[in-house]
Amino acid sequence: MNDSPQPTNDVLAASVRWIEQRLQEPLTLDWIASEAGLSAYHFSRLFTARMGRSVMAHVRGRRLVRSAQRLIDDPELKLVDAAFDSGFESQEAFTRAFKRVFGVAPARFRRGFSITPIEGQYPMTMPADSDAKVTRQPELVSLEAFTVAGFSRRFDATTKSEIPQLWSKLVGGLPFEGQSNSWNTYGVVWSADRHEGSFQYMAGVELFAGAEPPSGFEQKRIPAATYLVFRIHLNGGPLHPQVKAAMALIWGELIPASGLKLGDSPDFELYNGEFAPTRPDAFIDFYVPIDV
Repeated sequence: MNDSPQPTNDVLAASVRWIEQRLQEPLTLDWIASEAGLSAYHFSRLFTARMGRSVMAHVRGRRLVRSAQRLIDDPELKLVDAAFDSGFESQEAFTRAFKRVFGVAPARFRRGFSITPIEGQYPMTMPADSDAKVTRQPELVSLEAFTVAGFSRRFDATTKSEIPQLWSKLVGGLPFEGQSNSWNTYGVVWSADRHEGSFQYMAGVELFAGAEPPSGFEQKRIPAATYLVFRIHLNGGPLHPQVKAAMALIWGELIPASGLKLGDSPDFELYNGEFAPTRPDAFIDFYVPIDV
């Protein structure tokens, strides 16, 4: 390799690309670090700090994403072959790992799932510094009360990178009777503690009035409110860093600049029924309740 020093981000980005091209090979930490020109110890620390996961966890995750794509593309692919090709010693171990990532077993996944939202939601690609592109919608929006059903959990700064796992769990439970025909999905935030930096977050879908979700689903009633709406324009790259940058801009600059007083209702991200995060023209609408 080139002996001249390279910026850390360049080294890691090159390593991520190198790994992606060799997922079918028997990769090891020592081999990957050697290709990066670093010791295994130093490379492992840099990689984990930047990616939020260990080197080999990244390798296993990317192999699972590739296997998910193959399950959709090749109806004849046997699960045992997908397991061995992904570096697992048994179909059972492969199935357990697959379900942890995608929320459903491989057989259920191949009966009607799309890899696009999974790839976009689950952070297995190289995080990148992202300039947020956000526009404030010109008119305030008033919505009647509605109910969202899905899965929620309390997060803080140390755990919010795990939010995509809620989305995987939600996708695994869709569709269900009583779900709104729109296929809109919602990322709802409430009960935020600004001092602790914690909040309750739900990944869910809208329910028809009076409908009951399946067992295990939670419900969150969103009261009637008037909203300030921001549109987050995506660039087709990894979703998480773009949303993170957009939220920093919205809460740090755009909301204070609006001069409006915030309401006490939950705020939420709205993903329309055709949302595909890797499409360069994709967008997320973020609804912030205000007092009127």
